[in-house]
Amino acid sequence: MGDIKILIVEDEQRLADVLKKQLEESGFAAEIAYDGYIGKQMTEKNAYNLIILDINLPLINGYDLCREIRKTNNKTPIIMLTAFGTPENKISGFDTGADDYVVKPFDFRELLARINVFLRRADPGTIDSEKIDLADLEMDLKTKNVTRAGRRIDLTAKESLLLETFLKNRHKLLTRDFIIEKVWGIDFDPSTNIIDVYVNYLRKKIDRDFEPKLIHTKFGFGFYCSDKEI
Repeated sequence: MGDIKILIVEDEQRLADVLKKQLEESGFAAEIAYDGYIGKQMTEKNAYNLIILDINLPLINGYDLCREIRKTNNKTPIIMLTAFGTPENKISGFDTGADDYVVKPFDFRELLARINVFLRRADPGTIDSEKIDLADLEMDLKTKNVTRAGRRIDLTAKESLLLETFLKNRHKLLTRDFIIEKVWGIDFDPSTNIIDVYVNYLRKKIDRDFEPKLIHTKFGFGFYCSDKEI
């Protein structure tokens, strides 16, 4: 596991040092950047399997750094760390391209569980090489490229994972709990409206200018993805 490389971008030196030690004890290779500018340079020069990113950073904050990383890299999982845990903060983090959001203080075992989830998803040996389609929508499960009617559709990391979950379970009714588990992972507040927010984001991109509509709501039950009503 020592060939798995994790970057910690965190300006609290004590926390960063403790995280590095814990990750190395768990078998990972870990490096630290103590501000956003150095973090940006390190992500440009090195390849990492996962990035742990604080939001309140000197020079370049975590939101802006995440956006910069996502301009050229949509594959490396990014877990944001912050002391702010409101739904609005989480949505802001996901909007920049983050894959997950961990609120300080946290138990390292929880962070480690989330890291392992994303590393398994990112493992090339576990990613399907085929394309999946519905009507005129097509998604490459390896590259995450999405097109509809031949037109490329750009999605954030969370939008992409939500669409993939819908397509892999097309024509099936998905409960909110199922979607939260597959897209947002463990210990996510089920009372938040974040699913509705992201379903609306996805609809604007893949349904608004196209027919037939593919993402449907069954009120009181959940959502489903289909080219016909079920």
